[in-house]
Amino acid sequence: MSTPSMAAPGSGGGVLDRPAVLPGYDNKREYVVRVLMKVVDGLTVDDAVNVMQEAHQNGMACVIECAQEDAERYCEGLRGNGLIASVEPAGGGGEGKPSD
Repeated sequence: MSTPSMAAPGSGGGVLDRPAVLPGYDNKREYVVRVLMKVVDGLTVDDAVNVMQEAHQNGMACVIECAQEDAERYCEGLRGNGLIASVEPAGGGGEGKPSD
């Protein structure tokens, strides 16, 4: 599994990955929420807001944990819409859903 996340780029490897995104000072919060919902399948408004808030407060946020190929597709979609994104190895806290 992999996870689209908003975070600083890191080294991948292993079975689980997560896309990561940095908040980016040129992106308005509402825009980030819209992009997350557009790009990531099944992400609710509440999930997208939580991811955006976590990225804003902590400088990075895990978007979702999923298969690596999905994580890479989400990462490309986030980047294609102007967000800073990478695929990170899964693990640590908040797997499966964005942290609150």
